[in-house]
This record gives sequence, structure tokens and C-alpha cells, in this order.
Amino acid sequence: MKSKRFLNVLMGVFVASVGVGTPLMSPAQQYPNRTVRITVPFTPGGAVDFMARIVANKLSQSLNQQVIVDNRPGAGTVIGTDLVARADPDGYNLLMANIAFGANPALHAKLPFDPIKDFTGVSLFCMLPSFLVVHPSLPVMNVEELVKLAKAKQGELSYASGGTGSLLHLTMERFKVVAGFKMTHVPYKGAAPALSDVLGGQLAILFIPGPPALSHIKSNRLRALAVTSAERMPFLPEVPTIGQSGYPNFEMYDWEGLVAPAKTASAVINQLNAALVKIVTLPEVKKLIADQGAFAMSSTPEELNSRIKNEVALWLEMVKKGNIQTE
Repeated sequence: MKSKRFLNVLMGVFVASVGVGTPLMSPAQQYPNRTVRITVPFTPGGAVDFMARIVANKLSQSLNQQVIVDNRPGAGTVIGTDLVARADPDGYNLLMANIAFGANPALHAKLPFDPIKDFTGVSLFCMLPSFLVVHPSLPVMNVEELVKLAKAKQGELSYASGGTGSLLHLTMERFKVVAGFKMTHVPYKGAAPALSDVLGGQLAILFIPGPPALSHIKSNRLRALAVTSAERMPFLPEVPTIGQSGYPNFEMYDWEGLVAPAKTASAVINQLNAALVKIVTLPEVKKLIADQGAFAMSSTPEELNSRIKNEVALWLEMVKKGNIQTE
């Protein structure tokens, strides 16, 4: 009897300490206990998709749980982004965001989500600069000559882009505002067809990340005038930066990083952030990113949130100043 009463007392103490129906660990402490999904609001094969697959592979190892990539392209990244905005804030639905994330409020009259209120940053992953290239038939050898020609032919020159709201489009529109010239935008359904037509001479001007254009630059099928990074890129050291070409305040990248639905537990965000910070220091990851013409960079969640706020404000201003075409 005594042993039975003693056991009952112990059970009572246990129940009182943990609470009836209360789990031993919070969801954040148990995270992750199932598959984590990274939504990419682009088609497979592009730069954002490539980076997301690096993240998914390494996060799977770090979290000891499967991390998959789910491509949900459409409507200028709005479809995939909205999917994550509506997802449960439990850490199992993440978004691989890029420059379009901060530009969307300026480019779309109505959005089903707010990139500031409906999301929280996890970490940056990389930064990707672009090269300003021209077809060799265009009689310009540097940025100064291109700007001079564009000003002399206000609106007559045309440039290609991968579509409205793409990195290629936003970079040129910002440069137009900074340098003070007009140029007609010709959007394509992706960077590949835009590059193809510039190589064919149908159009003569394009901003493009390094790897797709590198072989064409080296074979003189394209002329690289400048790069948008703060420093020259090691694989094309002869190409100056736009800052070195007369516009010292111009610097622009396609940033890529993870964001999560707002109200995701801070413990989960911090766990994911710590994993990503370690991942970007891995030599093999740095090489994979460098091979894409980018460089690895992590951040705190707060730093990424601040970047997003600043870019939303920047693109609202750029659209107004440059009369950029929106939907």
C-alpha cells in the first residue's frame, strides 16, 4: 500500500509540474520534426532556384530533416510569395526571396501580401551583381559613351530585360534615373531569350549577371562596359565598376535570402539563421556561389528586415522618378 501511495504521489507531482495535456517541449523546441519546404517563385534553372537548392541541400544536413524546393512561378513572383504569406508561421514554409520581393509594392497596383508586415527575415544568402553589356555594333566603348549616346537619342535606344520587375529591368531603370537619360524597355520572358536577341543584334543593350554572358564577352560577341558591384569581379578584372565609370553612388545587386511568414517563433528563426550563417562559410558553398558570379553573404534577421524596408522605399521612389512601367 505504501509503495502504491508513493507512486500516486509521484504521478501527481509529475502532472502538476507539466500540466495536463501540455507537451513536454514547445513546437520551437521540437523543430524540425517533418519536411521543410522552400518556395521559389521562379521557374527551375535560374539563379534564385540554383541558390535555393544549395540552401535546401545544406539545411537538410544541418537540421537533420528533409528540406525541399517547391517552384511556384507566375505573376512576377506574386503567386509563390503569396503562397508563403498565407502559410502557417511554423517554420516549415519558407520563401527564397530576391530583389523582386522589395520591388513588388512599387510594380503592382494591388498585392495580396505586404512584404514588410506579412514576412520576417531569416538571413541573406548571397549577392549577385550584373554586367552592363552591349552588342559590338553599338559605337560605345565605355559607360560615359553609352550615356552620351542615350542622351543624344533620348528614348530612341532600346534595352532588353528578362521581364518587368526582373533584376535586368530594375537595374537599368535605376541607372536611367541616376544617369539622367531615357531608353525604351523591351521585356522578354526570361533572361535567356533577352540575351539571345542581344547576341543576335535585334537589341544592343542589356544588364546581365556574369556567368550567362562570360563566354560571349571573352569571345567578343558582347562588350562589357561595367559591373554593378562595389569592386571589380575577379573573373573579369578588366571591366570597371559603374562607380569607377562616373557614378560613385551606384551599386546594385540581386540579393537572395530566406524569409518566413510573420509571427514565426523567434526560436525557429534563430535556429534557421544560425544554420545559414554556418552554411555560407563552407568552402564548397562559397565556390558554388562564386561560380554563379555571386558572393556568399549572411545577415541577422533584423538586418534582412531592414534591407527589405529600405528597398520597398527605394523602388517606390524609383518608380515615381523614372516613370517605370508597372502592371
